[in-house]
Amino acid sequence: MKTKRITIITLQNVRNYGSVLQAIATQHIFEEMGCEVDFINYVRRDFSSTKERIRTWCRDMGGVKRFVIGFLLFPTFERQNKLFSKFLKRNLNVQDKIYCTEEDFKSFPIKSDIYCTGSDQTWNSNWNHGVLSPLFLSFVPDHVRKISYAASIGKTKLDEDELEATRDFLRRYSAISVREESAKEIIENQLGLSSVTHVLDPTLQVNREFWMKFVGVSKYKEPYVLIYQLNSNSQFDIYAKEYAKRKGCKLVRFCTRYDQIFKCGHAELVPKITDFVRLIAYADTVITDSFHATAFSINMNTNFISIYPSEFEGRLASILKLVGLESRHLIDYSDFSFVNQTLKDFTHANSILDVERENGYNFLRKAIG
Repeated sequence: MKTKRITIITLQNVRNYGSVLQAIATQHIFEEMGCEVDFINYVRRDFSSTKERIRTWCRDMGGVKRFVIGFLLFPTFERQNKLFSKFLKRNLNVQDKIYCTEEDFKSFPIKSDIYCTGSDQTWNSNWNHGVLSPLFLSFVPDHVRKISYAASIGKTKLDEDELEATRDFLRRYSAISVREESAKEIIENQLGLSSVTHVLDPTLQVNREFWMKFVGVSKYKEPYVLIYQLNSNSQFDIYAKEYAKRKGCKLVRFCTRYDQIFKCGHAELVPKITDFVRLIAYADTVITDSFHATAFSINMNTNFISIYPSEFEGRLASILKLVGLESRHLIDYSDFSFVNQTLKDFTHANSILDVERENGYNFLRKAIG
């Protein structure tokens, strides 16, 4: 039987820990199924260089502020480029040629049996600043098989001006799976398309044993509370500091930028990619507003508190509902009952994940054909 070759487009180049790790998991999953896998070296224009990232970050700022903030961000972005590029080169089968624009994809060589839109926020028009056609495999001819695996829309409703384009793109897919129940509802109800499957994020599709290979020993001898925070929120900081104090734990902050050193907690400054998994695996508690930090906490059976961000909260609500852990969502910043309600028994959540993993593999077997 011929080995299927599958080429994946996802967001492994956005310098986000979860984005990189979901790509690693996706590669492992397809290889485990006997496929030959590679990834398109797709780089969103706003992530194509440190200069472009600073320009995007500071686009709404005045001249002096733009210069100052850009100056402060430069070392962070350079450090991220070095760390992420090295990790991807070592661990992911990425094609050499870089593709950024629709124009670049006009010369894209079609050599694989299947093309796949991968996980992460590939279909989130807010995050991607529009409907990016390459992420909907617009460059792949009609006769070539197209699938999606755990793609994310992120929000609970598509805007009117993106409905038609999104519907037309998705009609070309042979098999569609998404990682949120809300995304399934959008495609079925707003777009009127059927046969959409809700699957786990790839980082959950692989189990704890897979991720433990990246972990090593703990960086800390004493128990610690880990903050992984993507959105500025002073109440989040105050709560985490008081929670750690009441637990009698060291407070550690996973800093994705150098300027976060001034926030509460011992700073882990732009750590290595594997430290994302390691710090979560050994934490007493993870306090986070991140989907992937929540997903890894569940998968590594680490006690956690989930704080929903102001937007894209559907991803967090979906995974907590799936595994029956909605109670880990912090609603009131004066609620410190979590101090005495440590989550130790993940038996129910683990059993649900095992069932959902089999559902995910069933989808992929059919999708690959």
